[in-house]
Amino acid sequence: MINSGKKIGILLVSSLTLAACSTPGEENRADTYTAAQVNQRQAAQVVNILAVLPAKVQVSNERNRQTAQIVGGILGAGLGAGLGAGVGGSAGLGALGGVGGAGAGVGAGSLVPGKTLVEGVSLTYEQNNQTFNSAQVGRACEYTRGKAVMIQTSPTETRIQPNHECPTPQAK
Repeated sequence: MINSGKKIGILLVSSLTLAACSTPGEENRADTYTAAQVNQRQAAQVVNILAVLPAKVQVSNERNRQTAQIVGGILGAGLGAGLGAGVGGSAGLGALGGVGGAGAGVGAGSLVPGKTLVEGVSLTYEQNNQTFNSAQVGRACEYTRGKAVMIQTSPTETRIQPNHECPTPQAK
């Protein structure tokens, strides 16, 4: 049988792992919009994609980091308080253990990096007889050579919409 310290440790590791599971970069995809961009007129053009190359895009992982710190702090406080009270046999040691455990849990959550690399593509395209390149968060299978719609939300921001569907995995 697993003792309570090991159970809490397993719970802490499992919770930190789950807490860091949101998908960073989704907000940077070409087909993701903010509430301020919805129902707004935006310039759109059809461009001709000449090349699709895989790329990595560095995005913020701060949301996962903060979640891991919060979960780590809560679980660390519970673990520290339980161990402090159990080993020391007093509420004072339990409180002290809780404070120490919370600090250790937040510290463990801080190990989650603030930035991470996500899958992206480098799209070389032709527009008005000129050749340009634009990096997008997304998978290479979502794009193919040929025509695609480009939304231009500012003079320098291009959102080339996926023009291909990725193959669906076959059930085994």
